[in-house]
Amino acid sequence: MSGQPSGDHTPVLVTRISTEADVFALRRDAKIITQAVGLHSRDQVRLATALSELSRDLLRPAAMTAAFSVQRQPAALQALLQWRDDREPSRESLTAVTRLLPQTHYESASDAPEHPLPAIRPRGGRIEITCLIPGSAAQDLDVDQVSALLRSDSPASAIDDLQAQSRDLIAALQEAHAQRDELERLNEELTETNAGVMALYAELTVEHKDVVERFGQEHELALALQRTFLPDALPRAPGVELAVRYLPAASTTEIGGDFYEAVDTPHGLLLAVGDVVGHSLQAAMVMGELRHALRAYACQGHPPHILLQHLDHLLGLHQPGWTATLCIVLIEPANDRLHVANAGHLPPLLLAPDGAPRYLNEHGPLLGLGLPHPVAVSHPIKPGSRLLMVTDGLIETRDSGLDDRLKMLGAAVAAGPEGPDELCSELVTAFGADPVDDIIVFAARFHPPDIRSALPAPRSPV
Repeated sequence: MSGQPSGDHTPVLVTRISTEADVFALRRDAKIITQAVGLHSRDQVRLATALSELSRDLLRPAAMTAAFSVQRQPAALQALLQWRDDREPSRESLTAVTRLLPQTHYESASDAPEHPLPAIRPRGGRIEITCLIPGSAAQDLDVDQVSALLRSDSPASAIDDLQAQSRDLIAALQEAHAQRDELERLNEELTETNAGVMALYAELTVEHKDVVERFGQEHELALALQRTFLPDALPRAPGVELAVRYLPAASTTEIGGDFYEAVDTPHGLLLAVGDVVGHSLQAAMVMGELRHALRAYACQGHPPHILLQHLDHLLGLHQPGWTATLCIVLIEPANDRLHVANAGHLPPLLLAPDGAPRYLNEHGPLLGLGLPHPVAVSHPIKPGSRLLMVTDGLIETRDSGLDDRLKMLGAAVAAGPEGPDELCSELVTAFGADPVDDIIVFAARFHPPDIRSALPAPRSPV
């Protein structure tokens, strides 16, 4: 990344805002900068719109400052509005911007730290917005070129500014309509599936109760129903090998809540493993609702910890009293960095080709408790690294502590085969004999995205 950094940030532009013309110029500058640093087109429109609306809301004769800078680790574009008086944004504009861009932080004049001498206590407020830059774009980013593009931009007329803003609003409306249609389609699919499953289960339970109890057909029905809620295939992503195994508990006729997901998102490949607390048909129904909702929210491009917040709210709203664990890992398109957000689940295991196994121990509260979730933590990925995500049925036993079993699992992965499919098979054989709880083993191996033809197709669960 070129440019002369200052600390962890490299400045790109600092400008003063005191007139309506300055607001339009800020919107133009934001579009140029966001496009130059490689943000997704949706984030370009969102950031430009957010800065425009906030600046207009905060516009006063006394100038405020707008500044853009590029953060190096993790790669991100930061926009900062700052003023030195007691003006405050309206609740409506700040709420709308935070909904569009969750990484928005507002600090009012009253939040400033007290100074020992009241006469020189700092006044003013600030709004900071951060947008992650995709890994592939960050590698080729030249801040000097971004500054050159800003200098070469010719002044625009008021008509040009209004037309550009109208085009952005139309694009945002089209995106919102497309997301609404996708959510409606997924909701209809989930509703139809739930209705069919409940009808089938009720029919077999009422009409054939004696036969089910005598010959164990309820167990087979439970397994069939549970599999309908799990993905039937894994996506193919450039440079990523995936494999998964799902084993139902051997000694119960009730349905568990273990689930997994893999889905392409606007910011990379998302992998997830979770477990609804409990064993029953209702637990499986809650699991199915969470998985469908995760896919829908992921398509909107939210970062992992925001996905957890949305799912926590959904669970508390529609399934009060239920809780679930869920670990989400987002792989950037360059396969050189991942982001982890974990809601009370077992930590994922990352193994570099030249290093020891390392558990990524970032943790937050379970879903369904209504508690805040910490920001996702990023980790670099070396070519050839492997990732393992499991449910507790693989390692929990009555005669061994969880920490000891996690160490045994890490050692088995380090000594095991490098291929995800072979690794899943070996771990199931070593740890999954006659399981008392459902087991999910989800493995991945990462290469640069240009390695395509040599990679095998993803392996679905057995």
